[in-house]
Amino acid sequence: MPLSKVIPPTATIATLPGKVSARLYSPPRRSPLAGIRQKYRTDSERAIPDRESARRKPGSRKVAVNSFVLLIASFLTGTHVLAFFGISIPVVQVGGGMMVIANGWALLKSKEEVDRGSAVRQRVNLQDIFRNAFYPLTLPLTVGPGSISVAITLGANEPRHLGPNLLAILAAVIGSALVALSIYLCYGFADRFAAIIGENGMTIILRLSSFLLVCIGVQILWNGVSALLRSLPGAGT
Repeated sequence: MPLSKVIPPTATIATLPGKVSARLYSPPRRSPLAGIRQKYRTDSERAIPDRESARRKPGSRKVAVNSFVLLIASFLTGTHVLAFFGISIPVVQVGGGMMVIANGWALLKSKEEVDRGSAVRQRVNLQDIFRNAFYPLTLPLTVGPGSISVAITLGANEPRHLGPNLLAILAAVIGSALVALSIYLCYGFADRFAAIIGENGMTIILRLSSFLLVCIGVQILWNGVSALLRSLPGAGT
C-alpha cells in the first residue's frame, strides 16, 4: 500500500501515530569525536600564548645579555675610543641627547598600530629573533645613544685610584646587571604584563614613557651644551 494513503499529505510529525513518528523522526546524534575535537581546539587555543611566551624568552635573554655587555663595554672602553677619534664627552652628550629626543618624540607622536594577528606572529621563528637580537633589538632600540653616552660619561668620571676604581667598576657591573634583568623581564613577559595592564593602560604607559624619554634627552643635551659653552674662550669671565 502506498505511504501516501497511510499518512495524509497534511499530517505533521506531531499528529502521526507514535510508532510511525518514532520511525520517521529521531533526534540528531552527537558524534563521539565532537567532544574530543572541542577539547583539542580549546587546549590548542590555550597553548598558543604559552608557545609565544616560550618563543619570546630565548630572544629576550639574548637581548638582555647583549645590553649588559654593551653597557659594560661603553663604561670601560668608551673614553678610550672617543680619545682615539678625538671626540669629547660633551659632544657625545649633545649627539646622544638629540637622538633620545628624536626617539621619544617619534614614540609620543606615533599612532596606535592594529594587531597583526596570530598568523603573522607565528611566522616569526627563533632564527629571525637571534639574527636581529643585536641590531636593531639591542642597539638602538634597547640600549640607545642615551644609554651609551651615560655609560661613557660615568666611565670618564670614575676614580683613577685602584681601590675606588674597583668599587666603581663593581657598581657599574651591578647596575648593568639590574638593567639587563629588567630588560629580560619586560621583554620575556610582555604578553602577561599587557594582559594585566590592559590596552588603555599600555597606551598611558607608552605616552608617559615617551614624554619622560624626551625630558631625559633634553637633560642630556643641556649637559653637553653647558659643558661646550663653558669651554668657549672668555666664558668664565
